[in-house]
Amino acid sequence: MSEVSVRKPRPKHLAVHEIRMPLPSIVSILHRVSGAGLFLLLPFLLYLFDLSLGQDSFATFSAVVGHPLAKLVLLGLLWAYLHHFCAGIRFLLLDLHKGIDLQPARNSSRIVLIVSLALTAVIGVALW
Repeated sequence: MSEVSVRKPRPKHLAVHEIRMPLPSIVSILHRVSGAGLFLLLPFLLYLFDLSLGQDSFATFSAVVGHPLAKLVLLGLLWAYLHHFCAGIRFLLLDLHKGIDLQPARNSSRIVLIVSLALTAVIGVALW
């Protein structure tokens, strides 16, 4: 005799706005986004670095870095770097099988977010 299993009808569309993702997945996605942002804005950082080296172009560098929009972009890049660094350490520890269980993974995700935002605030205020 065969058993008939009753299946729920599958949804016709995926309601992305209704999905609640856990904190470790958000940290993982932000790690990827911050890495991509750092990579894509690397030419901008190299351009600023090149401007900062010359005596004649340093005035241009100061003008560009002094603009509020550039400061905002640099603050975002600072957060991206710090988040990518902190999350990278977390992932290295996960690769060593440290903090793999549910609660330690959630705690390490919270720590990554708090530390990266706090360091961004401290360094951002110091550099602004």
